[in-house]
Amino acid sequence: EIASCLVGSEMCIRDRSTHYHNTRTFLNKYRDISWILEVSDLNLQKEFKTTYELFTDSPLVASEVKDGGNPPENYTYALVRSKKMMQLTDTAIDLMRRKHKKGEFYYWILYYAYLSPQELQNVEEIIDQLRPHIRDISTRTYYRKRKEAVEVLSSVLWGYTAQDSAGIVREFCGQ
Repeated sequence: EIASCLVGSEMCIRDRSTHYHNTRTFLNKYRDISWILEVSDLNLQKEFKTTYELFTDSPLVASEVKDGGNPPENYTYALVRSKKMMQLTDTAIDLMRRKHKKGEFYYWILYYAYLSPQELQNVEEIIDQLRPHIRDISTRTYYRKRKEAVEVLSSVLWGYTAQDSAGIVREFCGQ
């Protein structure tokens, strides 16, 4: 599929399939990222507590922290950025769920495939979990609908231009 984009004041054409693969790769790592953020948050709290205790107990340590930079501050910045990225993703997932005509359907597929805290072992387990939400779903249908769900989420995350307009954009750009 082809999508258009605006870079500065120039229009360009790009292959939208890369967005699908980027979204799928990100979703494959979603659980790990969520786990790392939780652990990092706890570690940061410990680090702040330790630094605070050292700071209040020793004037020498206080001056070293003050003069030599603050590793917890740098760590905090990276953690905040990562959390914001996850919040944007969660917002996009929620938007897709609430507003897309098949949003609830797609949400449950994405949830059990990528988002649930515990990773299911195989497709059969995913389909078993989907049955209360989606009746009569086969393995083949699951894979097809999962691909559609990732594409819809990708369009929310990265933007979307209808395939029908791709030809007009190509003509406009002289390609």
